[in-house]
Amino acid sequence: MTTLIFCWVLFGLCAILILAAGPRLTRNAEIIAAKKGLSDEWVGLILLASITSLPELAAGVSSVTLANAPDIAVGAVFGSCVFNLVMLVVLDFAVRGESVYRQARQAHILSAGFGIMLVGFAGLTMMVGGFGINPSIGHLGVGSFVIIGLYIIATRAIYNYEAKLRESAALEAAKELPEQSLSQAQKTVAYAAIAILIGGSLLPVVGAEIADRMAIGRGFMGTIFVAAATSLPELTVSLAALRQGSVNMAIANLLGSNLFNILILAVEDGLYLKAPLLESASPIHVATAMAAMVMTGVVIAGLLYRPKTRLFRTVGWTSIALFTVYLVNAYIVYLSAS
Repeated sequence: MTTLIFCWVLFGLCAILILAAGPRLTRNAEIIAAKKGLSDEWVGLILLASITSLPELAAGVSSVTLANAPDIAVGAVFGSCVFNLVMLVVLDFAVRGESVYRQARQAHILSAGFGIMLVGFAGLTMMVGGFGINPSIGHLGVGSFVIIGLYIIATRAIYNYEAKLRESAALEAAKELPEQSLSQAQKTVAYAAIAILIGGSLLPVVGAEIADRMAIGRGFMGTIFVAAATSLPELTVSLAALRQGSVNMAIANLLGSNLFNILILAVEDGLYLKAPLLESASPIHVATAMAAMVMTGVVIAGLLYRPKTRLFRTVGWTSIALFTVYLVNAYIVYLSAS
């Protein structure tokens, strides 16, 4: 019991370290991006999304190397995707006036669409692998190369789409940022990134120990607890962007993180030397991938329909649908672990 308590305390400390480093890292990353002439949406979708996904990357790398737990690695990625989407419920609750889906630009549909492609392909790769269809080159699954290609295509397409808004948005952002040199911002980013990498590397090791001692299943541990803890920077950054009045940056950060999360699977596959990673993970993660696709579809519908109704003046039906799908998925993963 003492060891279990210690594991939970260490798990909490890792989460706190990530939570503390996240805002400093992303705030200074925003300064760097603004000084280099990037738009708010591009900062959120690519720069902030990749930086705030460092815990997922660190957790995944240590899962397939130190902890030898491919289930936690894959579960943390897909779990982080659904957790990022359920964060839109928090944003919808926190925003005042109209629903967050009415305030956001419909351009986010492009990144959401690419998110469905990437998550869907990863889930499909896992599913066909269960039938023995698993083409590979050495220990690397062919699907990992496709994921890398899709990510490059997605970022390039979104970059071109944002080109018309980039100059004016960057100038506006530069006026709002505090006076700070580029070198100072780069140093702060480096220190904060190191802190996030340390916390993220310890999470899966501690998570695997907790899962074994509580007999709750490593897949469930990765999908729920590790995914939630490593998604703390996304939540912190998105809420900070919302407070600054940048709804689009907040949403772009969450949707962009999902794109980067699937790219992480390809990195983890390269480091997991026993077999293709998606072939080695539990097929229950296909359910989480499907949930992420459904939730992204709900977001697209909300951005297109732009509903006015807010239940008790708090959240709209789009957010309620997102939260419902998240709970159903968590329950399914829990039942499979039991």
